[in-house]
Amino acid sequence: MQVIKHFLTITRHRHLVIKNCFKAGIPLQGLKHDLSKYTLSEFIPGAIHYQGNRSPNEGERETYGYSKAWMHHKGRNKHHFEYWTDYNTVTKKLSPVKMPYKYVVEMFCDRVAASKTYMKSSYTDSAPLEYFERGKNNRLIHPETSDTIEKLLKMLSEKGEDYTFGYIRHSLKKL
Repeated sequence: MQVIKHFLTITRHRHLVIKNCFKAGIPLQGLKHDLSKYTLSEFIPGAIHYQGNRSPNEGERETYGYSKAWMHHKGRNKHHFEYWTDYNTVTKKLSPVKMPYKYVVEMFCDRVAASKTYMKSSYTDSAPLEYFERGKNNRLIHPETSDTIEKLLKMLSEKGEDYTFGYIRHSLKKL
């Protein structure tokens, strides 16, 4: 039963992201979104650690201290800010790299869809911003990328989906 529930959850989430990406004006990114979740490297751990109210990666981390599925996922999906890190030759440390705007938009679409998927009927347009703010000080994310996603999430919270997706479509045309 866990396998079916996990499959339905990731598929429902993916369909919400696709819908959001169409609204945002990046339909091809939506159609390609999170296909790696259906690979054995991500699907099996996801089904084993499925809980229904949060990412199964959290359960895998609790079991092993890390999530192998997440490491696979973030390394293949450019809409995750964790993908955009690289070794800095000056500081000799891992450093965040500014994300291209189209991937920030997909990250926005993903965050809204994830909030709706896991929060179900308790979702509000403020929920994705609240989630972002809870982890803000613990992220290795480029400051401009952080500012951009936060701006979009605040806009969603204050002005709603229609306005925010309209703003995103207009801003993509300027690129």
